[in-house]
Amino acid sequence: MLARFDGIVDWAPKVTHSTLTTTQAEGVGAARRVQVGRQALIETVTIWEPARTLAYEIGGLPPLVAGVTNRWDLAPDTDGRTFVTMSSVIDPGPGPKGKVGSRVLKVPLGQAADSMLDGLAAHLDGGATR
Repeated sequence: MLARFDGIVDWAPKVTHSTLTTTQAEGVGAARRVQVGRQALIETVTIWEPARTLAYEIGGLPPLVAGVTNRWDLAPDTDGRTFVTMSSVIDPGPGPKGKVGSRVLKVPLGQAADSMLDGLAAHLDGGATR
């Protein structure tokens, strides 16, 4: 599901629309436009290791910090299933503005991560996310 980079709308509950913004559908450099409520984000792949790791930079957030990257790591567990972890890294950039901005953004980014993990699990378990 994660490798279908433009398919996030199928499983992330808060995403109302997604589309590729590059002709490249996978791999480093692939980019998508994601609509979350009234906010449009551009997410560009920085790490692409199929069945292991996907990371992407998020553009279009309020200019409180220098940047945000989401990273998904996958690992098989002992039952033959896949264990998925997701982390967000906030680059505050120089100065006090970024430090304050990173504190402001960490709560909504954490909530978004929880929502995406829950949506992915529900979708893969056959449950509807919408």
